[in-house]
Amino acid sequence: MSIKKIIEGKKEWRAHVSRVKALPQDYQIVYKEIQKYLFKVGPVELNEGIGMLSEILSLFEEGAASGKDVLDVTGTDVAAFCDEMIGDSKTYADLYQESVNQKVNKARKKEEK
Repeated sequence: MSIKKIIEGKKEWRAHVSRVKALPQDYQIVYKEIQKYLFKVGPVELNEGIGMLSEILSLFEEGAASGKDVLDVTGTDVAAFCDEMIGDSKTYADLYQESVNQKVNKARKKEEK
């Protein structure tokens, strides 16, 4: 990765954080929990930019601007909201499951020989 891309990424992230800080407090709290959740469970594509987080932030900005309560935007089950957002995206759990299955299959093939 080039220095230029790293710098652009940092600028993009700082602008994103500024947008988060401009949200009402209840939206900030829920956004930060969503961010933690997504960083823990995936998706893998979060390493490629802030696209999904930016989409969620835009949704929150629209909700806040229209005076909606944050849980009216996400629903009361925020983890389910996150899971719906990542949908068919490959997650770190998926990668780990694949890795476990590959190791088991490799070990079984060795055993069969």
